Amino acid sequence: MKTIKNWQLGQQQNNHIELVCDDKHVMHLFVLEEHIIRVWLAKNNEVRMPSTWSIAPNQDVPFAGRDRFDCAGFSLPDYRCQMQDETLVIETSCLRLSVHQPLYLSWEGQDAHGQWQPILCDRKTSAYQLGVDSHKVAHFVSREKDVRYYGLGEKAGELNRCGRRFEMRNLDAMGYSARSTDPLYKHIPFYLTRTPAGQSFGLFYDNLASCWFDLGNEKDNYHAQFSGYRAEDGELDYYFIYGPSIAEVTEQYTHITGGTAFGPKWSLGYSGSTMRYTDAENAQEQLEGFIDHCHDYQIPCDSFQLSSGYTSIGDKRYVFHWNHDKVPDPEGMSAHFHQAHMQLAANIKPCLLHDHPLYQQVKEQGLFIRDSESDEPEQSVFWDASGSHLDFTNPATIRWWQQQVTQQLLAKGIDSTWNDNNEFEIWDSGARCHGFGKPLPIGLIRPLQPLLMMRASYEAQQQFHSDLRPYLISRSGCPGMNRYVQTWSGDNLTNWESLRYNIKMGLGMSLSGLYNIGHDVGGFAGDKPDPELFARWVQNGVMHPRFTIHSWNDDGTVNEPWMYPEVTPIIRRAIELRYWLAPYFYNLLWRAHRFDEPMIRPTFYNYESDEHTFAENDDFMLGRELLVASVVEPNQRQRRVYLPAEAHGWYNFYTGQWYSGGQSICLDAPLETLPLLVRGGSIIAQSPHCQRFASVLDRRRVLAIFAHQGCGYSECELFDDDGQSFAYQDGDFLQLQLKMQSSLDKIELTIKARGQFKPAYQSIELMLPQSEHRPIYVNQSLYHADDAIALSAIPQELS
Repeated sequence: MKTIKNWQLGQQQNNHIELVCDDKHVMHLFVLEEHIIRVWLAKNNEVRMPSTWSIAPNQDVPFAGRDRFDCAGFSLPDYRCQMQDETLVIETSCLRLSVHQPLYLSWEGQDAHGQWQPILCDRKTSAYQLGVDSHKVAHFVSREKDVRYYGLGEKAGELNRCGRRFEMRNLDAMGYSARSTDPLYKHIPFYLTRTPAGQSFGLFYDNLASCWFDLGNEKDNYHAQFSGYRAEDGELDYYFIYGPSIAEVTEQYTHITGGTAFGPKWSLGYSGSTMRYTDAENAQEQLEGFIDHCHDYQIPCDSFQLSSGYTSIGDKRYVFHWNHDKVPDPEGMSAHFHQAHMQLAANIKPCLLHDHPLYQQVKEQGLFIRDSESDEPEQSVFWDASGSHLDFTNPATIRWWQQQVTQQLLAKGIDSTWNDNNEFEIWDSGARCHGFGKPLPIGLIRPLQPLLMMRASYEAQQQFHSDLRPYLISRSGCPGMNRYVQTWSGDNLTNWESLRYNIKMGLGMSLSGLYNIGHDVGGFAGDKPDPELFARWVQNGVMHPRFTIHSWNDDGTVNEPWMYPEVTPIIRRAIELRYWLAPYFYNLLWRAHRFDEPMIRPTFYNYESDEHTFAENDDFMLGRELLVASVVEPNQRQRRVYLPAEAHGWYNFYTGQWYSGGQSICLDAPLETLPLLVRGGSIIAQSPHCQRFASVLDRRRVLAIFAHQGCGYSECELFDDDGQSFAYQDGDFLQLQLKMQSSLDKIELTIKARGQFKPAYQSIELMLPQSEHRPIYVNQSLYHADDAIALSAIPQELS
């Protein structure tokens, strides 16, 4: 590696500035937004990877990628650029970049008083390094004392990443430790920093090669304290995103990587799954029996995920092959689930074993990734056998895959694809990919393969059901996967530690643009959960966007809601709570899609001025209104929780008791109860006794009013539509705009409706805590708790 030292100003065209470094390399600076400047150092002025698949600020990228020089979708604001002695200064309305000699960059942000404050400075010694005989790259920045780092996706351990080193190299890490295992499944080279001065920024490295982040673990006597990024290959191309709040950084990053897919409403319901059913000799009988059990035990359920056992020949898996001994009638099975109002997602894998019935055909068509030293398909260990990975940078592979998805799954009644085991764990790093006509080594683009795999599946589903919003699942991926799929934290180990640290992993994903996430509830690998652990895991799981009970227990048992009769009523109550909150969850998904807001978030996300919220804890926010205090320790029957300094305090969700913010309280937490609090001034949409996340069955709507104590004002919007189509884009939606003004003697609620959608419910009921005695006026008319307001009485504002 060699340090890049000197530079001189080169060309400047619009929002693109070039610096010539050491007479041969070029640093490209792009002023993209008031808060975003991009830095790209091209070795020898050559482009190692000419395309990006992660950047998609307004629309999706072509399958072959987006040109790295393309700035479409960014506002490209006015800026000032001038030389001050030997320093180049680039300045927007809120962000200032200074390029110093010898080469290092420093950043300043404008505070609320209009003053420039330091945010970040590159390490002044050897900030930028490029490989001499390799394509390795490195970037180092100075590190302040007490700085905090967040993000990097689903990483294990504490939410604050400071003091540790992390690797991005997608692995099938079955049975991982949620506290310490690294690397894991996803490649998310983005982290946020909150400075001791209270300003926040993010760094996103747009590179798909394996890389390392050192966030204060490494020390070197010849450099001041630093943090570093190193990559094995690819471009040194990063986006500096200035907040100044953590929320603004996350939401801007999520926007430029394409936002969040707006899946169907049923995708937020309980989804059953286990490997044991599809591995059984009577798989179809067991799968259909799941429906009967849900009915017998009164467990609401919207979907089921078929594990890969339905494709087996012997003890191995063969994607797109139905084992008709296990599943004699796939179409009949699908119809049986649909009659019970349940959808089906089927597991698919991107590797064909060498004895797969279609292997030779696929090989002859040249659809596999090729060995680095021959024209033969690469060979990898896959599911205890040997196989070859499909190459999704080959348009012919994409077409073949979409045909298989359509013919073998969608045409048989399967509704969704579960894109699994797609880490592309190919040990031959030089194995060659088609690269859309420009061959590329797998080591340069490995996380791109699962991204293109899920997109191919997405478009197959979209083409088959053109009027329905697709729903997909993927375990592996990289920035941009948020545009297509719901994801989860992989094959966790069953223990209390996983329950606790999976929460932090989920929050790390949420801060990194992956909003629609969850975990294998109950634990996937190892011993089965005991009754208490299972109950607590379900209570936690129902508060995450993805709620799936999924398992492969060593003793052959299955994690099911009814697995322990002594806690089945507790499990049922927890799942019913999720369905009661169905409108709230759906509104969160809409806001994630429309406004780039995470569905779950750390308590500091909305309370950054409250320093106590940054202490490591097990709490999280579900949206802005609900504070979830999951119990993550055995035998715990009281839960201590810190209430962020919310001016209007917090309510106990169940009892309506009010607490002032900025204090720690101790809540009763009997095994049957998940501690749950509501921010004062909130309105929570609910659907009592709801049994499906389906608009046609949603016949009752309740607004739970948690008014301000004393005087206060708040407003919110509640979104609804048919829950499955794209008709909302043409105005077929219902959006309630609610404004609440509280005073000492009354509560005033203003409701206006927008959109053309006619919901199944015809009125809206009001519900207030028993301790609330103030009269409530709705659109200036007096109402009482439990009154119903006819939708026809709500003024319409059609647009």
